[in-house]
Amino acid sequence: MIDKQLLTQTVEDAIAGSDIFLVDIVVNPGNVIVVEIDSKEGIDIDTCATITRKIESVFDRDVEDYELEVGSAGLTSPFKVKGQYLKNIGNDIEVLTRDGRKLQGVLTEVGDDCFTIEIEKKVKEPGAKRPKMVKEPTTFNFDETKSVKYLIKFK
Repeated sequence: MIDKQLLTQTVEDAIAGSDIFLVDIVVNPGNVIVVEIDSKEGIDIDTCATITRKIESVFDRDVEDYELEVGSAGLTSPFKVKGQYLKNIGNDIEVLTRDGRKLQGVLTEVGDDCFTIEIEKKVKEPGAKRPKMVKEPTTFNFDETKSVKYLIKFK
């Protein structure tokens, strides 16, 4: 069985000193390894190849056979680490809360254990004939959400 701690340390060593961050490592039965990485600027194929070579230099396929996939976190995948939140400040996101609400807004701030989005709401002010759109900041603790992901908008 592949040592996940050693694998994590190997990836961390390979990305040290760069703006790349580790999103997830999954070792499935049969030694199928999936490594997800990301950065503020995105990930290119050369970066994935470099990390793949680093992993292959530490884990000898002759000793223990494995299948390896190194790639960027998917655009439509839920956020898993704080770095993904930081990367998406200023972008539209979709939040699914633990109580079943689905909200959309612009990610404006990320703290140690929470994040804030601006949600547009219609508000009718006293004396006004029509409601107007107002941006309302809403803060969520990370543990209050089931999933948070980048919102793709088609124009």
